[in-house]
Amino acid sequence: MKRARLAEAGGVRNPTRPHPPFPGMEHQLSRRRLFIRHTPATAPGAEPAVFVHGLGGSAQNWTDLADALSDHLAVDAIDLPGFGHSAPAPRVTIPLLAQDVAAWIIESGRAPVHLAGHSLGGAVSVYLAATRPGLVRSLTLVSPAMPFANPRRSHQSRFVPMLAVPRMAWFADRAMRSRTPEQVVDDIVLGTWQDPSTIHPQRRREAIAEARRRLAVPWNSRAYIQTYRGLMASFFQAFVPGTHSLWRLAKDVQCPTLVIWGKQDKVIDVRQAPPTALAIADSRLLILDQTGHVAMMERPQAVARAMVAMLEESHAAAPDSTDDALSVM
Repeated sequence: MKRARLAEAGGVRNPTRPHPPFPGMEHQLSRRRLFIRHTPATAPGAEPAVFVHGLGGSAQNWTDLADALSDHLAVDAIDLPGFGHSAPAPRVTIPLLAQDVAAWIIESGRAPVHLAGHSLGGAVSVYLAATRPGLVRSLTLVSPAMPFANPRRSHQSRFVPMLAVPRMAWFADRAMRSRTPEQVVDDIVLGTWQDPSTIHPQRRREAIAEARRRLAVPWNSRAYIQTYRGLMASFFQAFVPGTHSLWRLAKDVQCPTLVIWGKQDKVIDVRQAPPTALAIADSRLLILDQTGHVAMMERPQAVARAMVAMLEESHAAAPDSTDDALSVM
């Protein structure tokens, strides 16, 4: 593990106003249909990238970061099954989600890609980078959902016992439908952003529109709970030695890796950051102050500069492995 370096501020795009969510379309893959948003490159030589959102999120979560990086990366942001515009899958586990992402990378003909994952998407990305190394050129993990046993490491841990409640999806669906899209978005922002007042009004309007559409689909709560259970299964498995332990798999990741965490993350405690970076051989760690769980949305410029710096290192093929300090901004 070493300190993450930041590229010059002028090395990434800094638009004066938020770009609307990039257009996307549904693609028929060998495994299932997935909705993918495509960010066009704004400079020649931009390299292929695939971004994977977190639990309850969607490809829209990457809009600002993909825009900032478009001189360097041509980003495909995936809606995982049951989220965004993608229909649910019959069964959800971290390995199965990784297979879905791998299917897009292979069948789009873009491998190897620069892979980025947030929270749940970070766990999926670790699994994919470890088990299909030929598909991944570099790895960026934003508050990845690496397993932990201490329930105080996340304010969401109190919901885990509810997963055993019969017909939980039915109860959750009734509760969700009693709330307005505005209430849903405000609750999410309150739980994931360090300072909810900093969300741009346009981004809040877009999130409300997406929440309204999500509340209208019949699988909304079922997909969330099913995916949450799949994630928790990976947590339990991590403490029973086996080939699918995420901590064991992290040690197999060989590509250049950037681990980014918000110091004020309430969903996954920042104390998870050093062990995550230490588990991966060629890693760099960046901890952002005044940042919560969604650094790519709260601090897209800082995240983009750290990613560009990693790209510059990998292109130069001269990583410095002597510095193991943390970078706190």
